[in-house]
Formats: sequence, C-alpha cells, structure tokens
Amino acid sequence: MFGKLRGAGFELHFTNHAQAILTHDFSDLAAEIEAALLELSLPISEIIGGGGGESKMTQRLRKALAGLGWPKHNFVVSKSVDGIAKESTSHEIDHVRRSPNGTVAFEIEWNNKDPFFDRDLENFKRLHAEGAISMGGIITRGAGMQSEMLPRVLAYGKSEGIAGYDDLAAINLSPTSAQRKQISRQVDAGKPFVEAWSRKFVSDKYGMATTHWSKLQDRIARGVGNPCPLILIGLPASIIDMTNCLSYTPQSVAYPDG
Repeated sequence: MFGKLRGAGFELHFTNHAQAILTHDFSDLAAEIEAALLELSLPISEIIGGGGGESKMTQRLRKALAGLGWPKHNFVVSKSVDGIAKESTSHEIDHVRRSPNGTVAFEIEWNNKDPFFDRDLENFKRLHAEGAISMGGIITRGAGMQSEMLPRVLAYGKSEGIAGYDDLAAINLSPTSAQRKQISRQVDAGKPFVEAWSRKFVSDKYGMATTHWSKLQDRIARGVGNPCPLILIGLPASIIDMTNCLSYTPQSVAYPDG
C-alpha cells in the first residue's frame, strides 16, 4: 500500500493497525489520497512568498481532495438526559470521506504552530471514541523536506541575487526591525547577507516550533491520540519545484556553517 508515495519519497507512519484497516476496509480511499498527493508540486517561490493564511499548495491539495469526495466537515457531538440537552461539542475536520465500511478523517498541517497537532490528535481520539470515525490521518512536512528548507531557500536567494534589503523589497519581502537587527548582526560577523537572511527566514517561518514530522512523531511517541488508528504522511523535498532556480543543484547546496 502507498508504494508510489514511498517511491516518491513520502514518509508514512501507521499506528494502531491503521495500515491493516486501510488495506481491508478503505483501499479505494487510500488510492484517492495517494493520487491527490502524487500530483502535488510546490514552487520554491511559494515557500518564499507565501504570506499569512493558507498556502497555495494547501489550497490545491484541498481542492483536489474535495473533488474526490473529501469535503470539510463539522462533527457535532450532543449528549442529553431524558431528552434534555446537557452538552454539545463540535470538531471541524479538514477532509472527511464516508464509505459503507466507515469514515476516514484527514487534517493538513503544512505550516502551523505545532500545538495544532495536539488539537488534531485529540479530536481524532474523541471522534473515534464516539464511533464517528474509523481512523484519522495527518499530512505535514516530512523530515526530508524540513532539513532541505534552508539549502533550498539559500539557493533561491542566490539565484535572485539577494545581497541587501532592497533586493528583498524587490520580491515583496520586508523583514521586521527585530529581524533586520539579527540579520545585520550576522552580516557584521562576516556572513554574506543572503546566508544571514536565509537562516533567519527559515528559522522564523519554518522553524522547530511549527508543524513538521519530528514534532508530530514526538506526540505519537507520547501516545497523543490513542487509541485512534492513524496514518501520518510526511511531504518530501522532491515536491519542491526548483525549475526557475538556476543556482540550485542538490550536490552543491549545503547548510551554511555556524
């Protein structure tokens, strides 16, 4: 199962017999997820230029999944005593697919604050306990993509000739005063401007406190979301499109020293 995803570098992790459940009860749904993910492409310009709100890549993935019958859904769980409502909670899930064998729920956490993983996993746990879903899944940045963020951004910066704040302004980037101070401090210490900016940009926008593979694995190791069966999917660096980034070659770009 998911052989094509594995071949394309996607990371996969299953908990609580989720792989067996998918194989025997939801093989058609798994094929839909695989097909949507294999079509993903992420231009490096979107990594650099994505502002607030949902990324264009996430929007494309959402549209593809919705087109396959995976719409957003708000689960409402109500409890009553003698017909009198006592409690009502709601759980909004990014993508839900119903079938004769049950219901599968997926969340996309491309680049959020990492506590959103706790929310997602706890929602899955509650909905599974109520019999509302058979299993849950989370799509996030894989470990390989996370480790490649800095070299890819640095390559982009070099290809664009970024050597100062005016060059950043030309591509609609405007560091805050605090960010400028930290960039300038590195430049004063001898770092080329493009390296200092790349390091700060990646640290702030795609840093350790955001949603990515290792943060998700930390929670799984602690048992968050148990006993809901889960499939976790890590997006690979291979989906990043460097076509217009002439300075990038996988062999020549590495993390800056220090």
